[in-house]
Amino acid sequence: MSGLGSGVASAIAVAEALAEAKSRQDVQAAMAIYHPDAVLESPSLGTRYVGAQIESAIEGWFAFAPDYRVRLDGRGWDDGTLCCWGSIVFTPAFTFSGAIPNGERVEVPVFILFGFDDGRVAWESFHFDVAAAARQCGVGVDALVGAS
Repeated sequence: MSGLGSGVASAIAVAEALAEAKSRQDVQAAMAIYHPDAVLESPSLGTRYVGAQIESAIEGWFAFAPDYRVRLDGRGWDDGTLCCWGSIVFTPAFTFSGAIPNGERVEVPVFILFGFDDGRVAWESFHFDVAAAARQCGVGVDALVGAS
């Protein structure tokens, strides 16, 4: 993907700004970071959103995880793709299956792959251990798949 500008440092700044916006549950700030034709996918959840669909996906995630926080601890760069790793913390407000979460806060490792275009996120692939999250909140994995 092209148009990254000053390269790796710019990519890192964009990814960190997105993490900060999402940690504040600031949908509009997050959307300003995504390219209009961006793709947001979470293979862990089996979801994929394109362009304008991303806004409602993020709103749905924040309804599910109103105290969501993401921490980026490290990163690697290869041929235009930025990989960041760290952890996510959230307390599920509900599940899509109707299972009732135990009210416990979940913390699991995360890694996120990013591609860029015109200095914005054009592709995000968000990966976390859904089974570990489900165990921590006392529900089955199927209760969380679709939680985005």
